[in-house]
Amino acid sequence: MPKEVIVVLLIALSGILVGGVKSTYENSKPMAALLGVLAFLAAGGAVAWYVSS
Repeated sequence: MPKEVIVVLLIALSGILVGGVKSTYENSKPMAALLGVLAFLAAGGAVAWYVSS
């Protein structure tokens, strides 16, 4: 699979997780925090994957 496809999928996953943060923040702040951390890791992984040679 090309490197760019993985990057796009990780960014899409990050966006979905950010949407989960937005929707769960009022009901469950710990779950929203967990989803935020996972979104940050997915975005960071996308950047790291893209930068790596």
